[in-house]
Amino acid sequence: MKLSNSALASLRAPVAAPAYDRSAVTAGIVHFGVGGFHRAHQAMYLDALMNEGKALDWGICGMGVMPSDTRMRDALRASDGLFTLVVKNPDGTRDVRVIGSIVDYIFAPDDPAAAVERLTDPAIRIVSLTVTEGGYNVHPVTGEFDLAHPAVQADLAEPASPGTVFGLITAGLRLRRERGIAPFTVMSCDNIQGNGEVAHRMFTAFATALDPELGAWIDANVPFPNSMVDRITPATTDADRADVAAQYGIEDAWPVVTEDFTQWVLEDRFSAGRPPYEEAGVQIVDDVVPYELMKLRLLNASHQGLCYLGWLAGHRAVHDVARHPLFARFLLRYMDEEATPTLAPVPGVDLDAYKRRLIERFSNEHVADTVARLCAESSDRIPKWLMPVVWENLEAGRPVELSAAIVASWARYAEGVDEHGERIPVVDRLAETLQAIARANRTNPDAFIANREFFGDVVDDDRFRSAYRRALATLHDRGALALVGELAGAGAAALI
Repeated sequence: MKLSNSALASLRAPVAAPAYDRSAVTAGIVHFGVGGFHRAHQAMYLDALMNEGKALDWGICGMGVMPSDTRMRDALRASDGLFTLVVKNPDGTRDVRVIGSIVDYIFAPDDPAAAVERLTDPAIRIVSLTVTEGGYNVHPVTGEFDLAHPAVQADLAEPASPGTVFGLITAGLRLRRERGIAPFTVMSCDNIQGNGEVAHRMFTAFATALDPELGAWIDANVPFPNSMVDRITPATTDADRADVAAQYGIEDAWPVVTEDFTQWVLEDRFSAGRPPYEEAGVQIVDDVVPYELMKLRLLNASHQGLCYLGWLAGHRAVHDVARHPLFARFLLRYMDEEATPTLAPVPGVDLDAYKRRLIERFSNEHVADTVARLCAESSDRIPKWLMPVVWENLEAGRPVELSAAIVASWARYAEGVDEHGERIPVVDRLAETLQAIARANRTNPDAFIANREFFGDVVDDDRFRSAYRRALATLHDRGALALVGELAGAGAAALI
């Protein structure tokens, strides 16, 4: 049965259908970066509210800007915006429902003017973003908005026909200002420390380059709330599509498979209202920072801790790595000894329980998360998630041995050849540059960390440099499992 509005009445148990009339839902949010995570997270929360008869004027209009976004456009148009969400619990049971909160999708390159007009619609009161860590155009050296980027230059030269998220959103805000329409809120949901603050700086910088007066108006009038989001959501595979068809009789071009855990912590700063998110389990707080740092430095950095070493040790599934006693001990030791000392108290959270729950989440075989997914785009991840832990610990005189080993594992992985001489498919926007540097690892062990764009001045710090060199040498001479065994702590040797 092809998924569509007309098919909803025919869905069979255990699949839950929207309990609301989708024809009554109107768009109040435009979202850039509609992918698996957004649909398992923000779209799911709204669907939960709609099932209670709430937030029907807060439907989502997806908006794509990248050529690859045509696939999502076509998939959602074919299903009337519906998709299947499969939640895989650790015990093997599933919770399956069709989500109906996405009511439209616009591929902006088809008609940039129409996309801007949609952003100008007074009904649109929130513009949200999941454009990845690298999508904010932050210059890796200066930390400022990269005005020299060719796509940015094109938008500045032709603002009436924008092609970037910066150009589109700024054009929408400019027209709202000219027409006397209140500005929308820009809500980042990406894994970046201070994601709202980063978005604020980047969008204001673009707008100021285009029109200083407009930039000042956006700076003063457009809210950019910070948020923390969390739900492990692997990329959808053909096997997932086949499973949804076989198990539930649904032909869905792009279902979403995810874990049972979900969390969203959000600052309450909105210019034109918001859905009653707290009634769907979102934590509305005054300060997101403690939650945000907890997630970035424990979950996200630990993902980096397991993925490169896991790949080098021969693992391809995340749950296989997390279930290995040595890896579990190594990750917990990193979290306890190096990440946790950099964290402030997190209101309402037992950090010890949170860390052990992370190992349980990583170990969920039914989610089938891949090591390759976690290894991708490392240049956007390690500098934002792990290096702040390193810098804070170095400044405070605390240990950095485990973090240095994680960096060394990235450097070894970036060499592009594994311990058996097989090619490693390095997926990164800077893959060629990284691999060229990493090839010098054996003759110049400091080559990788000498890249100050990623690592600052750690190459000049003997504590970090020595720990990094030891780890890299072990990786070259004895392999990843031996290094993990050394770092796993007391009693680990017996497990090798």
